[in-house]
Amino acid sequence: MACPFMDNPVDEEAVLIRKELHLHREMILRPRVDFLSYPDAFLFERYSFSLRSIRYIHNLIHPYIRNINLRGRALTSEQMLCVALNFFANGSFVYNIGDAGHISKTTVCRVVRKVCLALKRFLRIFVVFPGHKPVRVIKEEFHRIAGIPNLVGCIDGTHIPIIAPSEN
Repeated sequence: MACPFMDNPVDEEAVLIRKELHLHREMILRPRVDFLSYPDAFLFERYSFSLRSIRYIHNLIHPYIRNINLRGRALTSEQMLCVALNFFANGSFVYNIGDAGHISKTTVCRVVRKVCLALKRFLRIFVVFPGHKPVRVIKEEFHRIAGIPNLVGCIDGTHIPIIAPSEN
C-alpha cells in the first residue's frame, strides 16, 4: 500500500485516504508580471502603445472590464488591457501571450473577449469615416465599382508575404 501523505500516491486506497483527509497539493502561485513597469520603448514594441496611451485607454474601458470581486488571483483591469493589447499587436497564439504573463490560455481568451466588447462601446466615437457622404452612399459606390456589397472601406498593403514556388 502506498503512503497517502506522498505527493503522488499510486494506490487507489491511498487516493481515497487523501480525499477523505482533504490532503491536496499546495498551490504554486507564480508572481504576475507588472506590465506597466517597463520603459516606453519596450511597451511600444510589445503593445504598440506608449504608457500614456495605455493609461488613456484603461481610463476609458476600466468600468467595463474590472472584476466585481477579487477572489483568488483575479487580474487587474490594467493587466487585462495589456494582455489584450499584446494579443492584438502580435497576432500570436494565446498560449504565447499566456506564457509571457503567467496566465492560462482560458484566461487570455476571456480577457481578449472582455476587452473587445469594452472597446466596441467606443467604436462610433473613435472610428469616423472621412468626408461628407453618408455610409449608405459609400456602400452603394463600392458596390458599383467593385461589385462587393456592404463595403465601406479598404486598406492597401500586404499583410501576408507570399513566396512564389521555386518551380513552375
